Amino acid sequence: MRTLKLNPADNVAVNLENGHKYAVRAISEGENVIKYGYPIGRATRDVAEGEHVHTHNMRTNLDVRPRYEYEPDFYPTASETPLTFKGYLRKNGEAGVRNEIWIINTVGCVNKTAARLSELTGAYCFEHPFGCSQLGDDMTTTQYILRGLVNHPNAAGVLVLGLGCENNNIAVFKKTLGEWDGERVKFLNIQDVDDEISVGAGLINELRNYADRFGRTDLPVSKLRIGLKCGGSDGFSGITANPLVGAFSDRMAAMGARLIMTEVPEMFGAERLLMKRCPTRELFDKTVDLINGFKDYFERHGQTVYENPSPGNKEGGITTLEEKSLGCILKGGMGPVADVLDYGDVAEKSGLNLLNGPGNDLVSSTNLTAAGAHLILFTTGRGTPFGAPVPTVKIATNAALANKKKNWIDFDASPILDGVPTESLASSLTETVLKIASGERTKNEQNGYREISVFKDGIVL
Repeated sequence: MRTLKLNPADNVAVNLENGHKYAVRAISEGENVIKYGYPIGRATRDVAEGEHVHTHNMRTNLDVRPRYEYEPDFYPTASETPLTFKGYLRKNGEAGVRNEIWIINTVGCVNKTAARLSELTGAYCFEHPFGCSQLGDDMTTTQYILRGLVNHPNAAGVLVLGLGCENNNIAVFKKTLGEWDGERVKFLNIQDVDDEISVGAGLINELRNYADRFGRTDLPVSKLRIGLKCGGSDGFSGITANPLVGAFSDRMAAMGARLIMTEVPEMFGAERLLMKRCPTRELFDKTVDLINGFKDYFERHGQTVYENPSPGNKEGGITTLEEKSLGCILKGGMGPVADVLDYGDVAEKSGLNLLNGPGNDLVSSTNLTAAGAHLILFTTGRGTPFGAPVPTVKIATNAALANKKKNWIDFDASPILDGVPTESLASSLTETVLKIASGERTKNEQNGYREISVFKDGIVL
């Protein structure tokens, strides 16, 4: 059995064939299991040297809520020679990596109208069930996410499609949307016209003519916002793909790019490492509020904060939430936290931005898009065909997945297991990402897989 011990302090090593853990020495009942140099849970019975360590003999330590102290300890952002990509420079100074027409619905009642317009015109629509019968903060969150999609620079033109009688009708939504460019954004309440398909198609044609004014030009990497996401993680996620994305993230941050990492429940157990990377007390306090706010959300609904990993994660070798989280946060690199964002906020600061939201693939990818991510790096050990509204770069943690699902996977991180240095592979990933930012299509784009889901936490009338 070929194994890898990730940190000198670890008392387990990872089997490089299946991603599962095995004890490198005897572990006593109640003793912490150490991986990545940190506790990932405790043994529920004595574990012999060489024994498989998993759900049958260990459990989480996250049944007690910790207190946090501000103890900053982080690597300052390095410097890198700036790179460029070929993107679309918008009138407001933002960059786009695509020049598309999007249909954004104010309400789910017009989903199929949007789908018909999409089929007829080639514009992209993103169906969702919300925008009516919601109250308070729940409706506000929906409006904020839709606002982020309307304002997204990958969309050269946007048709906002409403019904007319919904809570989030166009007149109401405009108050949340704020200022807009009338050439770039058109509005249609379909109750107001005789033939919504012909009127909608005409508006999309106007938007297409407007979009045709834009062409690709060399732009600095500092214009980019890049979302960081993992889904279907396995025991290799924290060894190959996530550290690879972390090295890439540090490199991009050094060039002024904005990295956005979400999945707050998958920070539980590793949050202190993120808090140490906060250069100010204000950012530390915002990070504490981010973590505790999501724990409060779990507890309001009578749920334990550690009801994770998923069955697929466990099959892939991940036992506890701490283990999953310690591997998950590696995507954010080692540099300082630049900002902490809530729903509807757009990442404006260079470096790592932490974004409020759950780990659910569709919801978190939509959150990243609404926060301005031009593309999303999505690491996976199990694989998924899913795609966000923006290019979704699937990065395989292991060779078996990369070889089996070539129609899903854009980049293979598994050579790290064979000794290829992470920094060397990060250079290849950088080239791939800049090609995608310059127009090369990801597998989700080739397959036509683009979806959204809006976070919901409230009453439906």
